[in-house]
Amino acid sequence: MMRKRFIYLTVFTSLLLLGACGDFLNLEPLDRVSKEYLLDTPAGVKTLMATLYNRLPMEDFVFRPSGGFNQHPGGGGAGDGGWSLASNSDEAIIYGPSGYTSSPTSGLAGHWDYTSIRYINQFLVDIDNLKADGRIDGVLHKQLYGEAHFILANIYYAMVKRYGGVPIITEPQALPESDVSEVMVPRSTEKATYDFVMSEFDLAIANLPDERPSDGSLRATKWVALAHKSRAALHAASVAKFWDKAPLTGQAVDEKLVGGMTLADANNYYQQCIDASEQIIANTSFSLYKPDPANKEEAAKNYQDMFESPSYQNPEIIFMKSYIDGSSASGQGHVTDFWFYPKQACYHTMYMSSRWGTTLDIVDVFEDYTDDGTGSSAPIITRTDNENTYIPDPKGLTNDQLAAIPFVHYDTQYEPFVDKDVRLQASVLLPGSVFKGILINMQGGLIRPNGKPEIYTDAEVVGPDSKTYYTYGSNNISGYSAFGALGTAQANYSSTGFALRKFLQDTKTVTNLGMYGSTQGWIDIRLAEIYLNYAEAVLESGYGDAGLAETYLNAIRKRAAHTDDIPLTIENVLKERRVELIFENHRYWDLIRRRDTHIIFGGQARRHSLVPIIDLRQNPPKYVFLRVNNYYDEGVRGFTFQPRAYYMSIPGVSSNQLVQNPEY
Repeated sequence: MMRKRFIYLTVFTSLLLLGACGDFLNLEPLDRVSKEYLLDTPAGVKTLMATLYNRLPMEDFVFRPSGGFNQHPGGGGAGDGGWSLASNSDEAIIYGPSGYTSSPTSGLAGHWDYTSIRYINQFLVDIDNLKADGRIDGVLHKQLYGEAHFILANIYYAMVKRYGGVPIITEPQALPESDVSEVMVPRSTEKATYDFVMSEFDLAIANLPDERPSDGSLRATKWVALAHKSRAALHAASVAKFWDKAPLTGQAVDEKLVGGMTLADANNYYQQCIDASEQIIANTSFSLYKPDPANKEEAAKNYQDMFESPSYQNPEIIFMKSYIDGSSASGQGHVTDFWFYPKQACYHTMYMSSRWGTTLDIVDVFEDYTDDGTGSSAPIITRTDNENTYIPDPKGLTNDQLAAIPFVHYDTQYEPFVDKDVRLQASVLLPGSVFKGILINMQGGLIRPNGKPEIYTDAEVVGPDSKTYYTYGSNNISGYSAFGALGTAQANYSSTGFALRKFLQDTKTVTNLGMYGSTQGWIDIRLAEIYLNYAEAVLESGYGDAGLAETYLNAIRKRAAHTDDIPLTIENVLKERRVELIFENHRYWDLIRRRDTHIIFGGQARRHSLVPIIDLRQNPPKYVFLRVNNYYDEGVRGFTFQPRAYYMSIPGVSSNQLVQNPEY
């Protein structure tokens, strides 16, 4: 591929700073170590590639939605201070030190990363020169060349899915002689930018090795690049097909810097997704992890283990990021357990933690084990009439209103979830779950013997059995994990009645009780996602093999102990993406790429909570469950998305003279 020369600057001062830095290789934090040394020695290559990979925009445990990628140490994690991309969707609600996410785009940082692009372009020039001088051989050059294009493809993909078309730069920037306008480069169209991403992945695929290095380095391979191309091509195809579900107007639209793609463009990207996915699926070294469990209990354990103890021994994992040590001093661990253990199991005394609340909305999506061949979701049963009624403010519920609700009564908090898809119990801490040997109590209210409700407010009541009952199931603030002190600085509890389980070290012990004590790896991409990418691309385009797509869809479900086969429909594939990939940072982008965010969150939507309540009107007391609007969503009158937010604002337009995105 011929490399064009483009020069670009976001603002003139940033270019001056970059120009003063010299070669990227001299930025390595080794005192003036030459690039020849770095590329001539195994240790040097490993150090250099670690620096390059640190530029990879991976939404992992050290991705902070409000701060960007690699926010670590001291300012990141899968929610440092209570952040996760799950809370920018309908998967979770988090009220933490960083604030409450009041809309899908609330608090999201952009990723305008021309610094990394300059570094990688300079690196490509340098390795070409070193090869020409005989300093590195062709084998090493080919691998480094492939890795650089793999990282570059991911950087541009991270930008195009946020901004639409961006300036494409394929050589190192240079300072202008005098006139800054000489180095201005306009935005490419959205289609041209996606095409560039695909071509960069193709360069990576053609040059990367089939296997990881023999020294055990966890670096990209041909298969990793194919998997990321599958993901990016599906995103591009969806935008091409659905962008006009939320039509925008303005210069950026007229010039096709955003939108403007055709169905033919969509089908081209779907075909690229299918082709990349088929190559991975055909590689017999990849397979689903433990695809044939003997029973539901085994299936639940297998799924939980995959995330608590991920490794490349697992044939499902295509690419992952490892973390080591776990000590605060080295900063090589992450903060997931520190922030997201439930209150009852929290192992530190720092305030403002344990605030992850999985929504009732996602819990209701999971199937049960009826397995009637439909794949239908099975909402939690709380009443005898319907499950479509939500109480806006349960604190204001009157005796008469409560008396009119036809509750279903349960003996335990866990009973309503007994027959739900095991991926739910392996991903979500449910009322009555056991975590670290502790029975997780999510109670949020009680009903006095006289019928008066006490919800979200402290009360102590003697029941008909002469026992004392408390609103939250305990009179100890560390004896419950939900609904305590809502809206205050002491609200270190779930606000939904559910918490996080996926990723947490449950059966393992956190290696260090400091903030960075988590060492479980982040699975960046795995075979189940490729199966689902393939199935969606086949359905949306009509290309590929529908029979195989249906087989892959059902293989994922059977790994979760389902016994039936469900039909290949877009509804079933999208539902399966939600339950199989829950909390893996897909849901936000799935809604964005298919242009569904404004439909779900366009009109002051509320996400929902489930409040377990002990009913003292009968003897012995039993539990009932109240469907309510989430406290925080209700407080801001809805979780709302504006269509312009499908694209972020282009930074620095007053200096770089780029066309701004619509409505900014």
